[in-house]
Amino acid sequence: MKLIIAIVQDEDASRLVSNLMNEGYSVTKLATTGGFLRAGNTTLLLGVDEDRFDGAMKIIEKVCKSRKQIAPSPSPMAGSSTGAYVPYPIEVMVGGATVFVMNVEQFIKL
Repeated sequence: MKLIIAIVQDEDASRLVSNLMNEGYSVTKLATTGGFLRAGNTTLLLGVDEDRFDGAMKIIEKVCKSRKQIAPSPSPMAGSSTGAYVPYPIEVMVGGATVFVMNVEQFIKL
């Protein structure tokens, strides 16, 4: 058995959970925050048998595509010599998924 820990953008989370559950996967959803934009993201936990692992990964890859998004530029460093700050938008890549896979030695469901 494998434990998949997938960290995905909030925008992708609901669709990913729906797709996984429609294919018979049990999913635990945790709201988390982090990343470059400090945007909300979701951490999903899936316990899957070895023979269903590839199917789960294919669903994650299909739903969680990277894409470009316009975001405000980060704030300047404190103590800037100019004293003025003019924000400008920058293009960043968002989406995709960060996935950790661990072998599970024992699984108990009570």
